[in-house]
Amino acid sequence: MSEEFKIEIVNPEQSILSKEDVTEVIVPAYEGEMGILKDHISIISYLKPGIIKVNSKSGEENFYVEDGIVEFKDNNLSILTSSIFNVNDISDGKKAEMLKSAEDASNNTEISDQAKFIIDQKIEVLKSIN
Repeated sequence: MSEEFKIEIVNPEQSILSKEDVTEVIVPAYEGEMGILKDHISIISYLKPGIIKVNSKSGEENFYVEDGIVEFKDNNLSILTSSIFNVNDISDGKKAEMLKSAEDASNNTEISDQAKFIIDQKIEVLKSIN
Protein backbone atom coordinates (compact mmCIF):
# COMPACT_ATOMS: atom_id res chain seq x y z
CA MET A 1 0.00 0.00 0.00
CA SER A 2 1.30 3.43 -0.94
CA GLU A 3 2.31 5.89 1.76
CA GLU A 4 2.20 8.87 -0.59
CA PHE A 5 -0.12 11.85 -0.77
CA LYS A 6 -0.51 15.00 -2.85
CA ILE A 7 0.75 18.50 -2.08
CA GLU A 8 0.14 21.83 -3.76
CA ILE A 9 1.80 25.06 -2.67
CA VAL A 10 0.47 28.24 -4.27
CA ASN A 11 0.89 31.98 -3.92
CA PRO A 12 -1.13 34.69 -5.68
CA GLU A 13 1.19 34.70 -8.71
CA GLN A 14 1.74 31.00 -9.40
CA SER A 15 1.79 27.40 -8.31
CA ILE A 16 5.07 26.89 -6.47
CA LEU A 17 4.95 23.11 -6.10
CA SER A 18 2.60 20.34 -7.13
CA LYS A 19 3.56 16.72 -6.40
CA GLU A 20 1.77 13.44 -5.93
CA ASP A 21 4.63 11.37 -4.45
CA VAL A 22 5.01 13.13 -1.09
CA THR A 23 5.71 10.95 1.95
CA GLU A 24 6.00 13.62 4.68
CA VAL A 25 5.66 17.38 5.09
CA ILE A 26 6.69 19.42 8.12
CA VAL A 27 5.07 22.85 8.40
CA PRO A 28 5.70 25.72 10.84
CA ALA A 29 2.24 26.16 12.37
CA TYR A 30 1.51 28.49 15.27
CA GLU A 31 0.82 25.41 17.39
CA GLY A 32 4.39 24.25 16.66
CA GLU A 33 6.05 22.29 13.89
CA MET A 34 3.51 19.88 12.50
CA GLY A 35 4.45 16.68 10.68
CA ILE A 36 1.93 15.44 8.13
CA LEU A 37 1.87 11.88 6.81
CA LYS A 38 -0.64 10.03 4.65
CA ASP A 39 -4.05 9.62 6.35
CA HIS A 40 -3.38 12.46 8.83
CA ILE A 41 -6.53 13.82 10.45
CA SER A 42 -8.08 16.72 8.52
CA ILE A 43 -6.67 20.07 9.64
CA ILE A 44 -6.69 23.76 8.85
CA SER A 45 -4.03 25.92 10.47
CA TYR A 46 -2.14 29.18 10.08
CA LEU A 47 1.55 29.22 9.22
CA LYS A 48 4.14 31.32 11.00
CA PRO A 49 7.55 32.24 9.56
CA GLY A 50 9.58 29.06 9.15
CA ILE A 51 10.73 26.26 6.88
CA ILE A 52 8.36 23.89 5.10
CA LYS A 53 10.13 20.55 4.60
CA VAL A 54 8.73 18.38 1.81
CA ASN A 55 9.95 14.78 1.61
CA SER A 56 9.02 12.81 -1.49
CA LYS A 57 10.21 9.86 -3.53
CA SER A 58 12.25 12.33 -5.60
CA GLY A 59 14.06 13.88 -2.59
CA GLU A 60 13.71 16.65 -0.04
CA GLU A 61 12.82 20.28 -0.74
CA ASN A 62 12.82 23.12 1.77
CA PHE A 63 10.84 26.34 1.45
CA TYR A 64 11.05 29.50 3.54
CA VAL A 65 7.55 30.80 4.24
CA GLU A 66 6.46 33.94 6.09
CA ASP A 67 2.73 33.33 6.43
CA GLY A 68 -0.13 31.34 5.06
CA ILE A 69 -2.77 28.72 5.59
CA VAL A 70 -2.33 24.96 5.49
CA GLU A 71 -5.19 22.54 4.88
CA PHE A 72 -5.02 18.74 4.81
CA LYS A 73 -8.05 16.71 3.79
CA ASP A 74 -8.49 13.39 1.98
CA ASN A 75 -4.71 13.00 1.51
CA ASN A 76 -4.43 16.36 -0.26
CA LEU A 77 -2.26 19.03 1.36
CA SER A 78 -2.81 22.61 0.24
CA ILE A 79 -0.60 25.47 1.34
CA LEU A 80 -1.66 29.01 0.45
CA THR A 81 0.86 31.76 1.11
CA SER A 82 1.78 35.23 -0.04
CA SER A 83 5.51 34.88 0.60
CA ILE A 84 7.51 31.73 -0.12
CA PHE A 85 10.97 30.92 -1.49
CA ASN A 86 12.83 27.69 -2.17
CA VAL A 87 15.70 27.78 0.34
CA ASN A 88 18.15 26.86 -2.44
CA ASP A 89 17.06 29.93 -4.42
CA ILE A 90 17.65 32.52 -1.67
CA SER A 91 20.94 34.28 -2.34
CA ASP A 92 23.09 35.47 0.55
CA GLY A 93 22.37 39.05 -0.51
CA LYS A 94 18.60 38.54 -0.51
CA LYS A 95 18.77 36.77 2.85
CA ALA A 96 20.86 39.62 4.34
CA GLU A 97 18.41 42.18 2.93
CA MET A 98 15.41 40.33 4.42
CA LEU A 99 17.21 39.93 7.75
CA LYS A 100 18.13 43.62 7.95
CA SER A 101 14.56 44.63 7.12
CA ALA A 102 13.19 42.32 9.83
CA GLU A 103 15.72 43.52 12.42
CA ASP A 104 14.85 47.16 11.64
CA ALA A 105 11.14 46.38 12.06
CA SER A 106 11.82 44.53 15.32
CA ASN A 107 13.61 47.57 16.75
CA ASN A 108 10.55 49.76 16.16
CA THR A 109 9.18 50.52 19.64
CA GLU A 110 5.68 51.23 18.31
CA ILE A 111 4.86 47.73 17.00
CA SER A 112 2.43 45.44 18.81
CA ASP A 113 3.55 42.40 20.78
CA GLN A 114 1.99 40.13 18.15
CA ALA A 115 3.87 41.84 15.30
CA LYS A 116 7.11 41.67 17.31
CA PHE A 117 6.59 37.93 17.91
CA ILE A 118 6.13 37.28 14.17
CA ILE A 119 9.13 39.43 13.23
CA ASP A 120 11.32 37.72 15.84
CA GLN A 121 10.27 34.32 14.40
CA LYS A 122 11.26 35.55 10.95
CA ILE A 123 14.67 36.73 12.21
CA GLU A 124 15.33 33.40 13.93
CA VAL A 125 14.48 31.41 10.80
CA LEU A 126 16.48 33.64 8.46
CA LYS A 127 19.55 33.31 10.69
CA SER A 128 19.20 29.51 10.60
CA ILE A 129 19.24 29.27 6.79
CA ASN A 130 22.69 28.27 5.55
